[in-house]
Amino acid sequence: MFSRRLNWRAHDNALSQALASHKPRYDLTASNPTTCGLDIPAAIAASFDHREALVYTPDPRGLAKAREAIGLGEHSLLAASTSEAYAWLFKLLCDPGDEVLVPRPSYPLFEFLGQLECVNVRQYSLRYAEGWWLDFESLKNAITPRTRALLFVHPNNPTGQFLKKQELDHLAALCAEKRIALISDEVFAEYPLIDDETRCATLGGNGRCLTFVLGGLSKTAGLPQMKIAWLTASGPGASEAARALELIADTYLSVSTPVQLAVPALLHHGAAIRAQIQQRTRANFARVRREALHVEGGWYVTIPTPRSRTEDEWTIALLIEHGVLTQPGYFYDFESDGWLVISLLTPEADFEAGLSAISYSLRNS
Repeated sequence: MFSRRLNWRAHDNALSQALASHKPRYDLTASNPTTCGLDIPAAIAASFDHREALVYTPDPRGLAKAREAIGLGEHSLLAASTSEAYAWLFKLLCDPGDEVLVPRPSYPLFEFLGQLECVNVRQYSLRYAEGWWLDFESLKNAITPRTRALLFVHPNNPTGQFLKKQELDHLAALCAEKRIALISDEVFAEYPLIDDETRCATLGGNGRCLTFVLGGLSKTAGLPQMKIAWLTASGPGASEAARALELIADTYLSVSTPVQLAVPALLHHGAAIRAQIQQRTRANFARVRREALHVEGGWYVTIPTPRSRTEDEWTIALLIEHGVLTQPGYFYDFESDGWLVISLLTPEADFEAGLSAISYSLRNS
């Protein structure tokens, strides 16, 4: 009756089944900035008091007032979310059956977005050895004649890996050679955890290949409910790409007028929220850095576990025995077993108590 694009196997996993009867005391998966005990300025509600919102004057690129406040250039557009921006880019770059390359491990979203756009997703590997790095051999092996785009998350979620300048040189050259567009998701870019002069500030503007950079208020201002994001094209073909994206955006006109008019105020008030997030993630990172894999930015860390238990067994034992909620590594498609993923956005007292329980369990396994 329904499209095969929705042929997803939705079923309860072992952790969700355990959560049905065990409420966590310490939720170390918390990643919603509006429910994590941050001080959200009340003035945000007044940001929507605009008489102009009563008049419909759509611009498929997004209202000039909003784009100027964000600091976007001429080859930029607003979207309702980065997920929508991905969908537009897949429409722009791919015919049905074409392919996009995505990193592994990473956030479990791209396969679903690709399937909805009739695009096949192929994975390339990120490797770990005292830090995360892009496996170019794996990447080259993943490229086929139907590859149309390569996606990188900068910094990646959950590994917290920023692409290095030398890596970008090789990556942009490869994309230019293969005529592949580069898509860089930089929603977490304003949350570095360590200083590193070797990393790229952005993948945009590399001058070698057609590149799209994505961002949004969800992370920049800690306001995921204010549905607005942006994408910027640069490199060879950027003008043509922006014009084509404008046609796609004009077909949907999905970004609401009130939130666009509120963008200047939301960015202003969101700076205080962002500062709180930066303070909390860095404080929690200082507590966990000796027990976690090396991470450079973002909101998450990965903790290795003994192989005496599976990831499901570890997460369920921590939940039932200590009331601590964590995520298994396979949620993020790690290539091997033995990882727990926790959020640095967790309130500090909960994070410290939950981390103590994790450390105790790992030492006494």
